[in-house]
Amino acid sequence: MAIRVGQGIDAHRFQQCGRLILGGVEIPHDYGLAAHSDGDCLLHAVSDAILGALGAGDIGVHFPDSDPELAGCDSRELLRRVVAMADDEGWAVMNADATVIAQQPRLGEYIAAMRETLARDLRSAETAVNVKATTTERMGFTGRGEGIAAMAVVLIGGV
Repeated sequence: MAIRVGQGIDAHRFQQCGRLILGGVEIPHDYGLAAHSDGDCLLHAVSDAILGALGAGDIGVHFPDSDPELAGCDSRELLRRVVAMADDEGWAVMNADATVIAQQPRLGEYIAAMRETLARDLRSAETAVNVKATTTERMGFTGRGEGIAAMAVVLIGGV
């Protein structure tokens, strides 16, 4: 079996309107994330990591923000499409590890739901998927509460 590793990073600033969606889970918060899609930077980072492992560019290449049909789209659907691309090429996600970087809101109580949703969409065992949250101790744009970032690493296996 061949294996490959990919990494992804994404960040979005807060905006007054909209819902805050992370890892496919709606989080109660005063702000949403500004984006062409629903702004789920966790799923965007995971999608980019898979595409990186495939050597297939990034989500901006496959799902450009210039496409009006993608306006407001569910990032879970984008992730499922990326997983299907991997599957079509004979690859499967064996492991995913992701970190959400946010000073606020506090995410601890939502991590289990994010992990479950992510595992389902990756078609992976929940034990092969990890989601963490951290702050930047009030440093940088996330520390000032201006937005949220996420990083992900995936391991894919295939032919």
